[in-house]
Amino acid sequence: FFMIEYNPLNKKCKNITGGIRQNETFIIRVFGDSREPCFFVLYRDGGEARYFPMQIIANGWQIEFSIEEPGLYFYFFETENRKIGVGRFLNATCESPFRPYQLTVYSADFKTPDWFKGGIMYQIFPDRFYKSGEICVPAGKYLHENWTEAPFFRANENGKILNNDFFGGNLNGIREKLPYLQQLNISVIYLNPIFEAYSNHRYDTGDFLKIDPLLGDCEDFEKLIEEARQCGIKIVLDGVFNHTGADSRYFNRFGHYDEVGAYQSKNSDYYSWYKFTDYPDRYDCWWGIDILPAVNELSSFDEFITGEQGVLRTWMRFGLGGFRLDVADELPSCFLQHVRSAIKAENQEAILIGEVWEDASDKVSYGERRTYLQGRELDSVMNYPLKDAIIDFILHNDTSFFRSTVMTLLDHYPKQVTDCLMNILGTHDTVRILTAMSGIPAYDKEQMNQIRLTSEQYRNALDNLKAAVVLQFTLFGIPCVYYGDETGMEGYADPFCRKCLDWENIDMELLEHYRRLGRIRKEYSVFGEGEYRELFADKTCIVFERRSDTEVICVCVNRGNGKYNLNFSDQMFDLFRNNTVALKTQVLPFSYYIFGNKPIFTNFK
Repeated sequence: FFMIEYNPLNKKCKNITGGIRQNETFIIRVFGDSREPCFFVLYRDGGEARYFPMQIIANGWQIEFSIEEPGLYFYFFETENRKIGVGRFLNATCESPFRPYQLTVYSADFKTPDWFKGGIMYQIFPDRFYKSGEICVPAGKYLHENWTEAPFFRANENGKILNNDFFGGNLNGIREKLPYLQQLNISVIYLNPIFEAYSNHRYDTGDFLKIDPLLGDCEDFEKLIEEARQCGIKIVLDGVFNHTGADSRYFNRFGHYDEVGAYQSKNSDYYSWYKFTDYPDRYDCWWGIDILPAVNELSSFDEFITGEQGVLRTWMRFGLGGFRLDVADELPSCFLQHVRSAIKAENQEAILIGEVWEDASDKVSYGERRTYLQGRELDSVMNYPLKDAIIDFILHNDTSFFRSTVMTLLDHYPKQVTDCLMNILGTHDTVRILTAMSGIPAYDKEQMNQIRLTSEQYRNALDNLKAAVVLQFTLFGIPCVYYGDETGMEGYADPFCRKCLDWENIDMELLEHYRRLGRIRKEYSVFGEGEYRELFADKTCIVFERRSDTEVICVCVNRGNGKYNLNFSDQMFDLFRNNTVALKTQVLPFSYYIFGNKPIFTNFK
């Protein structure tokens, strides 16, 4: 009977959790009874395996190692002619199918912004958050008179949805609501695109160097940044650099701009930005959508965006906190590196977050293995894997997929990345999280427009959501609240997830839940860079801690009918119920708890 023990999240086995800095010495230990030689087998992605003998120690083997070149590596162990690789929950196994462990090695100078860690992000779709003052829309666009009605969702006579209806949300509206965001302890506002564009979503950029007039102007933008700064909030903008609008000064298909666009002449300064297959009416576009002509980032477009007088550095000089990059996996690596250099040249502490829907450490995009998290491209990514895992856990009352996802992220990502992960539950591209938590399906847009949760369905979804948000706010990374999720907004896929925030109908119970979680994060610095450790898990319940030298947070989410006893060695406080807790505390069925080693409210009993 062959027994071997190794798990990279156990510091007795691997002394550094997650990615490894280049030239940093790390120690790996494998535990087993055999006295046979054991080899540490390492290979770089696409390279040949190299065998390194491990030193025999009491109860196993050990090796001290360092790696010179950043990159994606894989490793396994071999002893007694057995290959030992990844099993369930990262535990070692020699069972088939064989899969090696992964190791991300990052550049020695890779650092992520400290100010970002431990914060709370709030995502705003600008047209739908809050309107300040009177709004006039130009010809060809429609302004809704009723703030709470549904956006247009039916195709026109040509089978197209134009996204040309507006509600009038603007920058001054956001500015007026800064006190509301302060009450949520928001530290970062992420704005969907604000540059001039034809559509309400503004992913069809018309002018990269101009604020959309329906949102305001540069003076309004400066005021927003300054007043947000006084509230302890930084602004992160959406960078859309994979495509422009067909209705833009660069392409100018409809002749609305006073500049010769690529569609109008091959002599245009912007002609090299685009790839035409049959000039001028057939050209590469994003996902086949002809109003979004795709850009060749390796043309003069690169200098236009990343140069010293380029788009990124121009807007960074306003005092931005950084950028989120739309469809980062469709941007060439060298362009991403230039984007990083441009942003960091203006502010070394700026954050650069990429839209990547999968595990970003080993993603293959368009046949190329990407190197997002090795120090030359992104600081962090949107954490879609965690979103899916939280939803799966809460809806199915099974910890398995959640635990596996959390462990994989911890193992694959450098710690400075996990501390900055953008932990989403809903975005402008996904079903509203309250609707997702209901489990009620809708099969077409007519149904999406009509379905409203019954009071019983809403209550069930609300209870589910509150448990999900506890996980979102306490795991490594920073939670990102999609505007209106905290007030109880419902909505299926686009455009129903993009309705206006109904300020007259706020679920105060849910809002208070978010505010309390925000207060807990603000008062505990452990959420910034504290270690994560799973303490207990079975099929329906998980208990984990966040720990630093001085602070401890213990989180328990129980999605089953069982009761459990938690035993603490020191005094702990129930941060939801404002109670000190006994050293032996019972966990009730279908409940959640956050315990901390210091009180944060004055009315503790």
